[in-house]
Amino acid sequence: MAKAITQSEWQAEVLNSPVPVLVDFWAVWCGPCRLIAPIVEELAHQYEGKLKVYKVDVDQEQSLAMQYGIMSIPTLLLFKNGQVVEQIVGALPKGAIEQRIAKHL
Repeated sequence: MAKAITQSEWQAEVLNSPVPVLVDFWAVWCGPCRLIAPIVEELAHQYEGKLKVYKVDVDQEQSLAMQYGIMSIPTLLLFKNGQVVEQIVGALPKGAIEQRIAKHL
């Protein structure tokens, strides 16, 4: 399951992660975010052990959203070795998201 993450956990859980990390920047009021939420959950199960999946509520964690230049949501960032290697903006179909993730695993 995709877990909510905060600024205080960011360094240890995302930047220092030994496996790639997918982070979903979202908000409660965002319709497209609700559309891709089940896809993000499916990916968390599908890639368990190979990929960590976290969610960042941009209203709660504005500093993280600003740090990564999140201008529209949903935005998925894929981190590998502490660096952003993919940025997926908008509610894409699961297959399109999988293709973008798979090349980094």
